[in-house]
Amino acid sequence: MNCEPPPVNEHALDDPSLERPGEACGVFGIMGPDIDAARMAYFGLFALQHRGQESAGIAVSNGTDITVYKDLGLVAQVFDESILAGLAGNLAVGHTRYSTTGSNKWENSQPVFRHIGHNGIALAHNGNLTNTSELAEELGPLAATTDSELMTEAIAREMGDAERTLEEALTTVLPQFEGAFTLTVMDQATLIGIRDPRGFRPLCLGTLDDNWVLASETAALDILGATFVREIAPGEMILITDQGIHSRFPFNDTGHQLCIFEFVYFARPDSILLGNTVHSTRQEMGRLLARQAPVEADITVPVPESGIPAAQGFAEVSGIPYTDGLVKNRYVGRTFIQPAQAMRERGVRMKLNAMAGIVGGQRVVLVDDSIVRGSTTRQLVAMMREAGAAEIHLRISSPPYRWPCYYGMDTGDRSTLLAADHTIDEIAEILGVDSIAYLELDALLRATGTPTDAFCTACLSGNYPTSIPDVDGKFLLETSP
Repeated sequence: MNCEPPPVNEHALDDPSLERPGEACGVFGIMGPDIDAARMAYFGLFALQHRGQESAGIAVSNGTDITVYKDLGLVAQVFDESILAGLAGNLAVGHTRYSTTGSNKWENSQPVFRHIGHNGIALAHNGNLTNTSELAEELGPLAATTDSELMTEAIAREMGDAERTLEEALTTVLPQFEGAFTLTVMDQATLIGIRDPRGFRPLCLGTLDDNWVLASETAALDILGATFVREIAPGEMILITDQGIHSRFPFNDTGHQLCIFEFVYFARPDSILLGNTVHSTRQEMGRLLARQAPVEADITVPVPESGIPAAQGFAEVSGIPYTDGLVKNRYVGRTFIQPAQAMRERGVRMKLNAMAGIVGGQRVVLVDDSIVRGSTTRQLVAMMREAGAAEIHLRISSPPYRWPCYYGMDTGDRSTLLAADHTIDEIAEILGVDSIAYLELDALLRATGTPTDAFCTACLSGNYPTSIPDVDGKFLLETSP
């Protein structure tokens, strides 16, 4: 499914707030006979912080009541010892959010909660629905403005109206949802993990002593000392109660369409996806890129952090020495203090700084994982020039990002995508580099060591595996009458 590209929005290149695609949110769940579930969820969310920095939340059940605490900010800003001490229970779900539907406000933070008689449900969602408009029309106005809120409302109505269990309600309602949705859902006594029938976003299962753990990535299991059991399959629903665990498939049709950007950028390098370590896969991307696009240069410099493994692979094959020419300020998180205009124009310097003693006078191969809107890349190149780099040859370990994502990335407006309407030579000129090369799609897929039909590549190929909405739906529920 393709469409003609609109002209790229040149003004987007001047806005450092548009530097990357928004990470897909992180979801977590844990249940066991004798565990401080909220504290375990806290540490699990810490490991998933890279997937969302706008808000964080935990819902916990003591078997009788569900308590939810959530707020805007990073995990460590939202929770402290006193708050965790008030979240008693052995069952919890958690969430870290990056807004892809609905703006960044408290009402849109997760988990989403609903009272249902003497029970209640809490839901954490990673992904984006593609039939949000139809669901909103059916369910009517709600307090929050997210597709996650719509899903929770639909489930709650099914439970309340039909007096059904959470499992029964989900079995009925889930086939009504279209698009990307990885969920951890709970009531007072049940933990459920779900992946949509395409499996756009990841979810894994682990054990910690006698406890079961669900998480977006295996890195969240590692921080707890949990043992990885397996990845939840596309279209699978895992149910965990005090009676044990079982699996069912409530969808008629399933496939395998994991977002390829999980390997490129989203997932932590120490996580495992489809049986492969993300770090080693990114190194292989760099090796293949060096073979595909060789260049004469003096040093290979990564854009930290996600560009490091590919730069290591590139240096290994090319023989061009690897060195750290950019230093990242590891203490820059999400800030609610807005810099003055002069600082916004040089905003990348808050996070990265070029070392003149390393790059000065050198022909530099600068390796990054992707270019989406181009603002950060252009500032990085200018910074490297100021530090004295003689030449800058940009190498990107993924193909040009030309198409908007409707499955959980914040790139719904194609006019802001640098590669949407520019040739490679034009991109090089806009960014101010001596040369640029992107890894070809076939090579990217080959680097994963997984059959190529296991991935969604829509943002790179324009081939969407499902029907997509006509417009960017991020603020759909806020602008509808």
